[in-house]
Amino acid sequence: MIELGNYNTLGVLRSTSVGVFLGDDDGTEILLPNKYVPENVQIDDKLKVFCYLDHMERPIATTLTPHVQRNRFGFLKVAEVNQFGAFLDWGLEKHLLVPFREQRLKMQEGNWYVVFCYLDEQSFRLVASNKLDKFLSNDNLSLQVNDEVSALVSRKTDLGWEVIIDNKHKGLLFYSDVFRPISIGLKLTCFVKHIREDNKIDIALQPIGSKMLDTTAENIYDELVANNGFLPLNDKSDPELIKKQFQISKKAFKKGIGVLYRNRKILIKDDGIYVVPD
Repeated sequence: MIELGNYNTLGVLRSTSVGVFLGDDDGTEILLPNKYVPENVQIDDKLKVFCYLDHMERPIATTLTPHVQRNRFGFLKVAEVNQFGAFLDWGLEKHLLVPFREQRLKMQEGNWYVVFCYLDEQSFRLVASNKLDKFLSNDNLSLQVNDEVSALVSRKTDLGWEVIIDNKHKGLLFYSDVFRPISIGLKLTCFVKHIREDNKIDIALQPIGSKMLDTTAENIYDELVANNGFLPLNDKSDPELIKKQFQISKKAFKKGIGVLYRNRKILIKDDGIYVVPD
């Protein structure tokens, strides 16, 4: 079955004046217009295409790359607002509608928003929603502390940045754990820092414990090598200089160079740290 709002791998059935018709094993067909048909395509070739509804609400295929897919979150710009709602630019010819009922706050043309794309069961149309919480759940978690996760920054709060974890859970990145510029819509690789009794998830930009030390030490060493074996930083350096260089706290930096020093990888001097020659 051809799934609207997602990529489908379909076979080329026949060529017409308006494009080629593609089909799946269930006998469902969909048009790929001429402007998207690859050169030298042959009958029975397999093509990976994105399927959605065109301006006439007809299923259609494209080789364009959408900025968001069905049942996923994305960060999109409002191209137009009219009496039906806000229309988002998601990289395709037809914009993606956010009905007024699905807007947490009234959307403004030209602004960017984190949204969830889904298939409306009543209209059978692909739409988006800015009411994110109803598409997120922390009820059933399989995550563990220090698991690496993907995160999309969705909102700024008094405590930190709310993030969407692995496209299904809500988490929080505390300001105290941030050592680099963060903004709404930014995609991050993060680590689970703590899972609370109520299943709220705290995340961090770096792994914790021994994993953090290994990663931090490795990053410091790689930076040293890239700078001809020397960096004008040590355990007495200004925290802001360390943050600017490595996007980590001074405490994490001191532990990292401690690991390197104990393993005889570096020398720590008044003017900075040096790589120990092999």
